[in-house]
Amino acid sequence: MEISIYKSSYHPVDSIEAFFSLYFSLQMNYLASDLLEQGLSAKQIADAVAKAIQVAKSSELEIREHFMPVFSERNKAIINDCKLSKMGYGLVVLNADSNHALVSKLQVSIMKNFLK
Repeated sequence: MEISIYKSSYHPVDSIEAFFSLYFSLQMNYLASDLLEQGLSAKQIADAVAKAIQVAKSSELEIREHFMPVFSERNKAIINDCKLSKMGYGLVVLNADSNHALVSKLQVSIMKNFLK
């Protein structure tokens, strides 16, 4: 059986919002769970995503352009995940545990480029 969503009426604003959601989603080529393969734990990733979203809000970035909650499959289990834009992915990595080599290398790389 297929599930269909029925609305008796559509509002132009809903259609525009749906278009933007789809458009932004197509720009998000990363998943937060990809960082599991880099050695970060699920808790470290969740904390980093929360911090990254706060940074984006504080910087007045449009959150929906960079972060989209989704469900994904890992090891035959459904998990909460987050689709990320390139900016979103970078913010998550920057806000992850700085004891991790991936995080510290990115921080040093950004500082080297900043100081040039």
